[in-house]
Amino acid sequence: MAYRHVIIEIATTKYETDKDLIKAAMESLQSVCGINDGFLISNPMERFGWAFFKILFKVELLNAMQQKFANQISTSKGRKPEEKFVNFMTNFFEYKNCIVKVKLIEN
Repeated sequence: MAYRHVIIEIATTKYETDKDLIKAAMESLQSVCGINDGFLISNPMERFGWAFFKILFKVELLNAMQQKFANQISTSKGRKPEEKFVNFMTNFFEYKNCIVKVKLIEN
């Protein structure tokens, strides 16, 4: 899967807790991939008790993830590569104790 960048949206009902967990998880991910400054996190938008914010994955991080986690991404649940990526990220966040909903916005 060739990337230029990917944007996912995170939905959570525990923003104050989850924002720190998400940031730590993303920093851990880029550290494992040997990348610095590989993502951006937007400010949240809040509605009906939910907070929504976006994470932009830069090309360098995406390419490094593809090399490092190709097997795990390809065996993640889903038919399309985009679904597999979203499920991989959902599982990654859950592994880091952050239970959130993940949705692909742009790839």
